[in-house]
Amino acid sequence: MDKNNLKSKGFGSKEIASAAIKIALTSQREEEKMYQAEFLEQGIRTVAADFGGEFITSFTKIIERAVVASKRENVILDNHVEEGAVAGATREALSQIMPKAIGLNVGGKIGVARYKNHISVAIFFGIGLLHLNEVSIGLGHRVV
Repeated sequence: MDKNNLKSKGFGSKEIASAAIKIALTSQREEEKMYQAEFLEQGIRTVAADFGGEFITSFTKIIERAVVASKRENVILDNHVEEGAVAGATREALSQIMPKAIGLNVGGKIGVARYKNHISVAIFFGIGLLHLNEVSIGLGHRVV
């Protein structure tokens, strides 16, 4: 499918979740910026933010980081409804990872994507101790 067809096509929760996952899986800022530009051409706003630390103590920091990054990059407006949507989707993504991560260190990247009223948050995690890591992705979605 060419870019002109993508521009005229409406996107739903599946496509926006896919964009959030792609942004969360980027390993370098240059790759992240390239994806952001491609998504923006299609009308999808995205942002990514890194995180790391012990899971329990990082839980609220990860939510805050997702909300702050989303506002900073104009993915969401500075209001309770949109901040709450990102916070809720981030909490949902974190809850999917919780059974694997409690008591361990985590590190990775948050990806947030938005198209019109769809907001998706994907969190890519490395979970574990030293070099003995498990990897996982949590995903949340909200409509505003």
